[in-house]
Amino acid sequence: MVLKVFFPQCCNRADSGLLVGRWISGHDSAVVLAVVHYPFIPGQVKQYVQQMKAQSGGELSVLGSWSLPKDGQEGMESFLRDLSTIFPQERWLQINRQLGKTGFTCQVLQRDQNGKVIQRETKKKVEGGDEEEEEEEEKVIFVHYEQKKVMFSQLHPLENGVPDPKTDPPSELRQMFQSVAGSAPLFFLDRYDDGPLKSTHWQSDGREASILVELLKQASVPLCMLLGWLLSIWTWISNARVFSLFPLRFLSSKLSTCVQLSHRTEHMRTLSSAKPAAGHTHFIRKANMVVSFLVDVSLGMLLIWWLYRDDHISMLANTLVPAADHVAKELEELLQWLMGAPAGLKMNRALDQVLGRFFLYHIHLWISYIHLMSPFIEGILWYGGLSACFGLTFALSLLSDMVALLTFHIYCFYVYGARLYCLKIYGLSSLWRLFRGKKWNVLRQRVDSCSYDLDQLFIGTLLFTVLLFLLPTTALYYLVFTLLRLVVVLFQGVIHLSVDFINSFPLFAVGLRLTRSHRLAEGVKFRVLCEEPGTALHLLMEINPLKCSTVVQNYRTPTYSCYPKDSWAALIKKLFVGELIYPWRHKTTKTD
Repeated sequence: MVLKVFFPQCCNRADSGLLVGRWISGHDSAVVLAVVHYPFIPGQVKQYVQQMKAQSGGELSVLGSWSLPKDGQEGMESFLRDLSTIFPQERWLQINRQLGKTGFTCQVLQRDQNGKVIQRETKKKVEGGDEEEEEEEEKVIFVHYEQKKVMFSQLHPLENGVPDPKTDPPSELRQMFQSVAGSAPLFFLDRYDDGPLKSTHWQSDGREASILVELLKQASVPLCMLLGWLLSIWTWISNARVFSLFPLRFLSSKLSTCVQLSHRTEHMRTLSSAKPAAGHTHFIRKANMVVSFLVDVSLGMLLIWWLYRDDHISMLANTLVPAADHVAKELEELLQWLMGAPAGLKMNRALDQVLGRFFLYHIHLWISYIHLMSPFIEGILWYGGLSACFGLTFALSLLSDMVALLTFHIYCFYVYGARLYCLKIYGLSSLWRLFRGKKWNVLRQRVDSCSYDLDQLFIGTLLFTVLLFLLPTTALYYLVFTLLRLVVVLFQGVIHLSVDFINSFPLFAVGLRLTRSHRLAEGVKFRVLCEEPGTALHLLMEINPLKCSTVVQNYRTPTYSCYPKDSWAALIKKLFVGELIYPWRHKTTKTD
């Protein structure tokens, strides 16, 4: 039988006294939390332990005695041993440390059925050069741990932020971590207190605190009240009936700026809530939101400083109109090339001319629109740049919406070409079933056999021939404008991924992992600390930090960012048959 004693390193040189801690239920282990120094009155110690037990809400008791002999304390060991009758326990740990030695010796005192104390030693004797091992019934292993690190550490993995004791019963290590973390009231007693008891633990030399943190705690209450009041006003404005009308509701669901605004509003509503964090994961995610918001606003202010310094707004406005004219001119040259013999291909000239002139007319309309808006572009950019004061994500979302508006003619070309191409593809597939004596059953959603007369087959053959010979011309226009559309979608996708990265990346958790890796623990490792003859085995417990990839995966903030709603195979299939691709739809609103 092996008894494990988790012993804090800060108590290795503590004065003689009583060990305060708890026994781990279901395991033959004990966790030492503090050492109460001699001199003391046993009744005061009992009262103090009961008071700490009520404040912490966990099991707490006197585990035994700790003896570190000093001058003038020759009878201390026997005195501490006799205290086992005052603090009745099934097992009483009597730990002794000799000066000049690293290891401890431990005696486990147990009571039999008659209440008599039985002593069991767990050490070895060396006599005459031959090692003789005493008959042992219980061995002791000391596991030394850093109390401060274990106190603030959170052992992973977690289930919804809190381990579920029904499906995942707490392990010995998890109970040990919870015992130290739940004993915070015990560590408030330091050597500067005027009380009758003195103790040794990780805060014995004074409580660790930060003036800045305390000031932020005091200022957070009125700040949260102000933020909640502003959010209530904004919610009242957003719930106005005018915003629920179809055009405004449709535009707000498609514009990236409105989506980002609703996302930040939800973050602020979570942060301004008066309810405390439900668990460790919820607390880390709220901290991630705060850090993400601060970094976002800081990057936005840097962008504003760059835009309004040296008149970069005018430079961008003067560059935007010539760039739009250049894109329109290149599209005109591309259409002229398609209306000829592109790459030596022989197109249907009549259809080619109709489609080319149709698209050229749209380009001329677009150029006229750009020149009509050119006097207002600088003002739009000037006021739009101020949106960066809400964060860089707002500026990027506004840029995405501006790109969508400036390339609206390319989107129109893509829609026209895709609809025409899709019509011919579905027409050819339907006529191909006609030749095979099949038809599509709409009610049963399957292909059934069908008999056709001669007139139906003749008309079907004519239509199939016409659609088949017109398909290459339509497919070429569809291919060109689909490629242009994909370039625009790719550029917007990069912007959306950047916004998603700023919104969801757990900056606080990653910073915590890099600066204080013990706060996020994946497990522990042990190494032999001392194995001296005549002493018990001593192990040092070290915390294994969580991997950075696991930190990002566990504490990533949920976002409303846009992702492709289909897999790559489904996307290629849609491109082949000419179905429209809407990249702005969310995963949660996937519809067919």
